[in-house]
Order: sequence, then C-alpha cells, then structure tokens
Amino acid sequence: MFEYFPNNYPWSLAVMSALNRGGQISEIDEACRPLKEVAGRKNDPVAQIAWFESWMKLAERVERLGLIDEQANHPLSAGRKLMRAGLYYLLAERMPSHKDPRRMIAYKRGVATYAKGLKLRREPVERVEIPYGEHTLPAFFMKAPVPGRAPCIVHFDGFDVTKEIIYASVGEEYRRRGISLLIVDHPGVGEALRLQNLPSIPETEKPAAAAVDYLETRDDVDKDRIGMVALSLGGYYAPRAAAFEKRFKCCVAWGAIYDFGAAFAARINGTNEPSVPGFAEHAQWVFGKKTLEEAMAVTRQMTLEKVAANITCPLLIVHGENDRQIPLWHAEKTYEAAVNSPGRELKIFSLADGGAEHCGADNNSLIVDYITDWVAEKLGASVAGV
Repeated sequence: MFEYFPNNYPWSLAVMSALNRGGQISEIDEACRPLKEVAGRKNDPVAQIAWFESWMKLAERVERLGLIDEQANHPLSAGRKLMRAGLYYLLAERMPSHKDPRRMIAYKRGVATYAKGLKLRREPVERVEIPYGEHTLPAFFMKAPVPGRAPCIVHFDGFDVTKEIIYASVGEEYRRRGISLLIVDHPGVGEALRLQNLPSIPETEKPAAAAVDYLETRDDVDKDRIGMVALSLGGYYAPRAAAFEKRFKCCVAWGAIYDFGAAFAARINGTNEPSVPGFAEHAQWVFGKKTLEEAMAVTRQMTLEKVAANITCPLLIVHGENDRQIPLWHAEKTYEAAVNSPGRELKIFSLADGGAEHCGADNNSLIVDYITDWVAEKLGASVAGV
C-alpha cells in the first residue's frame, strides 16, 4: 500500500480512501504535506485537529471552485468538484474525537456538498428513508438501467465509513452489471449514528430486514434476487444478517470478521492496526456505551461461531493477505464454519497481485471488480451495456 505517512497507518489508510474514491493526488498532497511533522503523534488530539484543519481547508477550496462552475452554468464540472469536496469534508471529519463539535459541522457539510454534487452530475441516485421502528435509515438507491424489475444489492457500511464513501467505490460498477444498489447508513454509522443516535447492535438482521422490506415495496426491484454486501466490520454484519434473513439470495463479506471480540481486543492491545485514531473512544460511540468495558461486552457477542452454519445462500468471503487490521484466520474460520452455504468461496488477494490490504485499500478496483462480477453471476444479472 502507498503509505504517505509510513509512521501513521490510520492517516495513510485515509489517504488511500481518498485516492480510491476520486480524490486528486495533487490536492491530497496539498492537504497532507503540512502534516508530515506531526504524523508520528498518532494518539495526540492536537495532531488530529491539524489533520482536520488541513483537510477542511482543502475541502472548502474545492467547494468554492465547484460553486464558481455552478454560477457559470457548468453543472457537470461543478458536480464533480462538489462530490470531491464532500469526500474531503468526510475525511476531515474522520480523525477528531466525536465529542468535538467541529466534527458534526464537517460531517453535515460533507453530506450536503456531496448530495449537491450528485444532483449536478445527474448521478442516478435517489435518497430514500427506510422505516426502522420509530426511526428511519437514510440510504442511497441507484436503479440499474434495465427494463422492469432488476436484481438489487443491499450494501451496508462498516465500523467507520458512510454511504457516500461506499457509493464512490462501487456505485457505477453495479449499475454497469444491471444490478440496482441500496447503500444504507445503518445503526452505528453515518447519519443513523450522527443524526439519530442509533448505535450498532449485534443483531444486524434487524436493519437488514428493514432494507429488504423497503425494497419489496418498489416495483423496480426483483424481490427474488436481492443480495447483501458489507465491508470491514461488515465482514460480520453481512454474514450475520444472511444467516437469519432468508430473503437474501447471496452474501459477500468484504473483509472477513469471524470474531469481532477477538479482533477488537487485539487492536486495544496494540497487536493489530486501528482504522481510526482514538479507536476505543470511537467504539464506545459506535455501540452507544459509556465505557470501554461496556463496548467490549458488545463486541464479544459479535461472533459467527454459532451463526455461520445458518447461512444457506451463496457466500463470498474476500480478504487481503496483508490485512493489518484483521488477520487472515478470520476469513478461513468464516469459510470453514459456513458449511451450509452452497458454493461458498474464499478469495484471498495476494501481495503479488494487489488488493492485499484491509478491504483492498491498496487497490480498491481489484476487489470491486471481483465482488460485482460474483454478485452478477449469483443474481443472474444482465450486463447493462452503459
């Protein structure tokens, strides 16, 4: 993986997220170059604010350029810049403590800027609200350009990403394969966490079922060809959901997590790399707990040990050989335990070929191509030809 900050994995991971999702390398360098001297201070709140301020400055400049294009009646150019600015705002928001009020300001600005960019670019994206008890789950729906009812993928996020970041990775590839896409900010991430205070829960079949219920109300979705994909912590979320929600016809764990309790403890102990600074505090936020001990109690419930055997749809497990956050044994154990999944597959991306880092951070396109091709085969999708 290209490591702009060799002594700071979470920051380098964020840089790769920007590069993999349409960020411009000269702009990214502009934000990162002033940060080199403080990059070694991994858990220093002052360093995280330096990251925040540098990326906010970049995002504001790119947004300003987009608004100039909009005023000049160049909506496509404006939209591209605004989507990029929205991405930069969300990457700025990634590093400070969630208790810092500036983080919420950056998040709201990032979501709004990205949404405006989608509209100006005429991206085929519909914002929807999925009923979920007394709440709703904000989501993006993207209709495949095929006549009639199309197959659809429910896409969950992970531990620390959002629907906007997911869309920038995968949206067009599903569309080109004739597959509609529903990207959900489920409990524990994105708008569900930040704006509705909905924490993550081990029983991910509950929000997943709500997503399927919603899709069954649409006359452009084939309810008999719905699958599920999720990345990072989604390596637990998606298999867990598929084990109990039998309407899913296929499932992809984009980065396996067999036992999140074990993975979480390893990160807390410094054995594996954290995805974000202040990992323990971030987890308390994600799971809605006041103490680390309470958060760890939730993670210990998040295991596929007695769950994976209930998966009865095709399951693809994708993992990187050099995943520094989640060791490869999580993928191997998930595969071994999913004994009732017909045609289950374990795909390991090697250092020699690329895609070997966590969720393909070193080469996102390799992973996305493999997953979307697999899903298209399992759901019987037709190539859209666009």
